[in-house]
Amino acid sequence: MSVKDREKWNRKYTEKPTLLETRPPSPMLVSHLHLIDGNCALDLACGSGRHTRFLVEKGFCVDAVDISSVALEQLSKTLSNNSVTLIEADLDSFTPQKDRYDLAVMTNYLDRPLITRTAQRLKHGAFFFVETYMVHPQNEKKDSNPDFLLNAGELKTFFGQNFSVIAYEEFWNEAYELYKMRKQSVIVKKN
Repeated sequence: MSVKDREKWNRKYTEKPTLLETRPPSPMLVSHLHLIDGNCALDLACGSGRHTRFLVEKGFCVDAVDISSVALEQLSKTLSNNSVTLIEADLDSFTPQKDRYDLAVMTNYLDRPLITRTAQRLKHGAFFFVETYMVHPQNEKKDSNPDFLLNAGELKTFFGQNFSVIAYEEFWNEAYELYKMRKQSVIVKKN
């Protein structure tokens, strides 16, 4: 991303503050959290911080990364402890610290190279949860950039033989989102 992208997201969050409202965490993450051994997490493209807040409630220390200073400032107002480090960064060039994280989370955002970089740098035994939009003929947002939409089954292909797929699904997004869109969700474990 660039300065232009940062300005776009800051403007988007400023003009549509409902995008920063508190939302529930993704059900797949909630249902598999008990499998994670450790308490250091990375929330990529954290936006409103729904997963950051959820993970802190569950005892994790979280590095929450986003390009938008508006989103990070709003998230900081909702945090009540020091278990979160907010990082304003361009995700096109961001590379996670090697062997630091027990869990990485990335939702409602697709950056294929970032998925690969993150997966390579996770600890052995760490989990990676990714959930985002996919191509589907019934999607309501027809002007979506196809570069930011997964193809059917694509999400499982980002993780090689060093990972085990714990769960995968395709489903319609949450009712509170602006447009009805098909999504993919996967949780993998690094062997």
